[in-house]
Amino acid sequence: MSRTALLASALLLAACGRGTPATEPSPSSSAMTSETPNPQRRTVPVTIESGGKRHTFRAEVAETAAQQAQGLMFRTDLQPDDAMLFAPYPAGGGAPQVADFWMKNTPMSLDILFIRADHSIAAIAPSTTPLSEAKVSSGEPVAAVLELVGGRAAALGIGAGDRVSW
Repeated sequence: MSRTALLASALLLAACGRGTPATEPSPSSSAMTSETPNPQRRTVPVTIESGGKRHTFRAEVAETAAQQAQGLMFRTDLQPDDAMLFAPYPAGGGAPQVADFWMKNTPMSLDILFIRADHSIAAIAPSTTPLSEAKVSSGEPVAAVLELVGGRAAALGIGAGDRVSW
């Protein structure tokens, strides 16, 4: 089996593991690097309506299990209006489920927004601790997850119940 196929299989298995955070590390990754947005991922505008205001972010879309397993690991270059959208969550669709993430191999603090099937924000894990292996859970079934630069949600007044569209 080629190294690429083996890596893809490992990422797929890691992402599908019960109770394993969605952002399972890539076994071949060993150093923090600054990356530009991944050209293999499509980007979409994501808008959050909060307190009568609209906040728009440029989000890379993590659609596949492998993309969702990698997430924003090793990234150090996010701009204030950059984001990553995990949609659908889980990869491949299906019924919403409780989302468990972690910050392992993620050197930047993130706000993790858990989004219900009706596109309302269920919960926000604010300013997560970089490189932490502690589980960050949605606490309820969600259909999508949005990651923003840490502290951005609070700075913009974004909270649970706000609406998200993409």
